[in-house]
Amino acid sequence: MKIIKGLSQSNLFLDTIRNSIDTKASDHSTKNTLSLSDSILKLMNKIKSEGDAAIKEITLKLDNVKLDKIEVDSKKITDAFDKTDKNLIDSLIAASKRITNYHTKTLPKTWTDEQEGYGQVINAVDSVGIYIPKNLISTVLMTVIPAKIAGVKNIYVCTPGETSGAPSDKILAACKISQVDKVFTISGAQAIAALAYGTETVPKVNLICGPGSIYTTIAKKLVYGEVGIDGLYGPTETLIIADEKANPILCAADLVAQAEHDKLAIPICVTTSMRLAELISQQAITRAKNIDRHEIAHYSITHRGAILVVENLDEAFELANKFAPEHISLMVNKPNQHINKIKNAGAIFIGEHSHEVMGDYVAGPSHVMPTSGTAKFNSGLNVNTFLKFSPVVKIDKAKSQILSTIAAEIAKAEGLSGHAEAAEIRNEINF
Repeated sequence: MKIIKGLSQSNLFLDTIRNSIDTKASDHSTKNTLSLSDSILKLMNKIKSEGDAAIKEITLKLDNVKLDKIEVDSKKITDAFDKTDKNLIDSLIAASKRITNYHTKTLPKTWTDEQEGYGQVINAVDSVGIYIPKNLISTVLMTVIPAKIAGVKNIYVCTPGETSGAPSDKILAACKISQVDKVFTISGAQAIAALAYGTETVPKVNLICGPGSIYTTIAKKLVYGEVGIDGLYGPTETLIIADEKANPILCAADLVAQAEHDKLAIPICVTTSMRLAELISQQAITRAKNIDRHEIAHYSITHRGAILVVENLDEAFELANKFAPEHISLMVNKPNQHINKIKNAGAIFIGEHSHEVMGDYVAGPSHVMPTSGTAKFNSGLNVNTFLKFSPVVKIDKAKSQILSTIAAEIAKAEGLSGHAEAAEIRNEINF
């Protein structure tokens, strides 16, 4: 794992790593993104015009899966739940309770100020389509539960099927636990198209959310405006800030955990100690070679990751806020004293026991977080993702006379006499 010393060189690394073209790690470099977008648009237009028939044809061609039915029937979902290992079921239920408790506490409320004559009503979107990548069982809980708590009436999941044609029993068990309304066996861009445009089987939705591959991400970008989306997600990334007292084994283990997601994952540690950097580097390389997904993890650790050594923690937080990582972990002495220094991050993990893997599964907040620096202006998926906020104005006659005069004056300054007249007429006519 490369070690980079100094603020200047560290900044240079962070400036380039997200935008670097790595053809060995990805099937698609930025050079052919345009042609890829054209191909995906063609695919999506086919689904828009031909519906279910196009989904079946494309699934057979791209996934080598023959779909007899696009929708998974409720009995299949119940059977999958019953067949799933009890320890996993218990773990999913325990995680769902923490996720439910967390998001319930964040739910905003409608309010009214009668004296001032204004307030706000909050309504959930009517329907949501959620894309769940293959095998990401936890993502079902992390997306569906916040939508349920927000009050969404119709929640549909699209997820790839296995060679048998149906999604895995584990995915379906998670759908059962989180009370999904319907599940469809559709993968990638075709899932996004089906949810955005609707087909004979798949209802058109108001909002599409969830992570996915480059195909899914481009598809979400193409349908934005036709429907809402939660965000555009790139490869996962984590940044650890560690001082000289941090445990190198724990730091390395956390970096490897993120590295195993994807060869394009970005595992970074920023530390004030060269000695710690050397120990973490050794540990990370060794540990990456000894896990099941060792090829992916080792590539990410050695080609996409780095340990940045800086003079002090102020420089570390400067780098972190500039990079705006999906996840940030504080492995420093008295970490609570540093929380307010973090301005741009999807999720913040405080101390050695609050590790990021816990956030992936059971901490409570959704693990669908902003990547690629979008934490500078965006938040992770939460109940607000599924809510619409409408201001309400209800002003009495006495206050209206005062405010109408103010409004008319501003309208005249803008050259909008019709606006001014609509305001002034309230003071001229008794009603």
